[in-house]
Amino acid sequence: MAKKQFKTESKRILDLMINSIYTHKEIFLRELISNASDALDKLAYKSLTDDGVGLSRSDFKIHLAVDKDARTLTISDNGIGMTAEELENNLGVIARSGSLQFKEEMAKAEGADSADTDIIGQFGVGFYSAFMVADHITVTSRAYGSDTAYRWESSGADGYTITPCDKETVGTDIVLHIKEDGEEEQYSQYLEQNRIERLIKKYSDYIRYPITMEMQRERMKEKPKDAGDDYKPEWETYTETETLNSMVPLWQRPKKDVTQEEYDRFYQDKFGDFEKPLATITVDAEGTVSYKALLFIPGRTPYDFYTREYEKGLQLYSSGVLIMDKCGDLLPEHFRFVKGVVDTPDVSLNISRELLQHTRQLKVISTNLEKKIKAELSRLQKDDGEKYETFWNAFGRNIKYGVVSDYGVHKDMLLDLLMFHSSHDDKLTSLAQYKERMAEDQEFIYYAVGEDAGKLSKLPQAERILDKGYEILYLTEDVDEFCMQTIGEYEGKKLKSIDDEDALPESEEEKKAAEEKAEEAKDVLSFLKETLGNKISDARISKILKSHPVCMTADGPVSLEMEKYFKRTGNEMMAGMSAQRVLELNPDSDAFAALKRAVESDKELAKKYAELLYCQALLIADLPLEDPSAYTDLVCSLMK
Repeated sequence: MAKKQFKTESKRILDLMINSIYTHKEIFLRELISNASDALDKLAYKSLTDDGVGLSRSDFKIHLAVDKDARTLTISDNGIGMTAEELENNLGVIARSGSLQFKEEMAKAEGADSADTDIIGQFGVGFYSAFMVADHITVTSRAYGSDTAYRWESSGADGYTITPCDKETVGTDIVLHIKEDGEEEQYSQYLEQNRIERLIKKYSDYIRYPITMEMQRERMKEKPKDAGDDYKPEWETYTETETLNSMVPLWQRPKKDVTQEEYDRFYQDKFGDFEKPLATITVDAEGTVSYKALLFIPGRTPYDFYTREYEKGLQLYSSGVLIMDKCGDLLPEHFRFVKGVVDTPDVSLNISRELLQHTRQLKVISTNLEKKIKAELSRLQKDDGEKYETFWNAFGRNIKYGVVSDYGVHKDMLLDLLMFHSSHDDKLTSLAQYKERMAEDQEFIYYAVGEDAGKLSKLPQAERILDKGYEILYLTEDVDEFCMQTIGEYEGKKLKSIDDEDALPESEEEKKAAEEKAEEAKDVLSFLKETLGNKISDARISKILKSHPVCMTADGPVSLEMEKYFKRTGNEMMAGMSAQRVLELNPDSDAFAALKRAVESDKELAKKYAELLYCQALLIADLPLEDPSAYTDLVCSLMK
């Protein structure tokens, strides 16, 4: 038969199929196996009303065969097959799909939406992805109900031929002649059984029909009965037909039929973790968007989790076929640590089945999954504190980032999951637990910010709060203070830094006494501001010190801890942001009395005292000394 031309701008469109639509060449095998599965679906559907099919579902299969010498890879199925007209229409016209037509015809016959029919080969271009790795393709097919088979052959955009041929059984054989290796592409990999096996596991593991292949394996030969003590074991190669796919995915099985050990093993194998997951979440949802999901909460932080290289997302399947290895749209950023799979027939795929055309369905799924994950974490927090603490140590910082991100829009969702160290005991505590322990007269939830809980407990500012019997949350991560500012208050109780002047309410008598002390110290404070210059923005009599002589606080929106954070991040725009440092002094301390006497009688000594108190305040605040050597000399000079 004379060669026919494709009924479109063949070269241009075929080039598009090969070079533009698909991201990875390995996708071709997924496409051909999905087409074979569709052909089996069609015959299985026909067998429901046609006894002549003579096959049960267990008889349907897809078989792969490799011939390295001939450089061929064959994909065979015993599905419905194609007539000459169907070969012409389906393979001779690029972007026409027999599966889509089949769905529409079934829907019309049943009066149902075509989307209800579980066949995903809708666009009619997947077959042509094979030309990414093959320079010649032969399709031999015999349609159900026909005695004649036909062979379609093509080397690409130059056209194709269709000729009658012999084929004993109904179904289709696709023979790819694999291209020769080039400098950049090693096409021979698609003739290696291990590579093919991995691709089946990756993309088509849950095709509902068995995918078989003759695999070469090695085994130790049986030891001969008359072998002596010096016998050396020998190995032999044997060939065995093996099923490469699992067929029924774990998430499609009823939960009651799956053990936790099976879930754990699936997670460890699928996501390469040597540890078991902390929790397993199963979802079977029906409605406007139907889907099944199997999610896992890991127990440890991936090495790259807090880097730009980390890629979040769940594996997305459509009818058992892997569409995206990491679909980021299915997870909110604050739950980016979750691993798992989602399988839905309701997503709208693009022409290559690699990307999604619309995200409405994904948003519905994502919103539902977010609620499921939150509920499971809340359950862990309530029922298994040890596991939750393990989770928190691994991913708590990410939850805090979630509170802060997007201007706090997620804070209500995440608030109850937060955990902090506190002065109560060595265990982590939630805001709810803190509030339950609050004294009746306590107005605020108190917190202190620094790098270490032990140091925070010894801050001069903490003394008066602790002496009142009030609990303090110790915030030791960079994001914590931003987190507190975003939250603002919890169940009617404002969150208050121990550095704030009004952290403890004052009586009228206390306010009057403080004003009198500030007035008496006016000359000393003026001297301090003049002596220290632009090192501080203000010097004041402290309302937050009890027995300690001095501390450093900040006015304005940038705290001392924020200043440290901005400098650590190296962000040029933020690194220049500094706190307005305030030197606070305790007027009842011996150090203040000594400073006051020096101001009145020995200005040079007073300058040394001023510098000493400033440096001590820096040290307490864990801020760097500008000149440690000069500070040492200063201390020594006062020891005369």
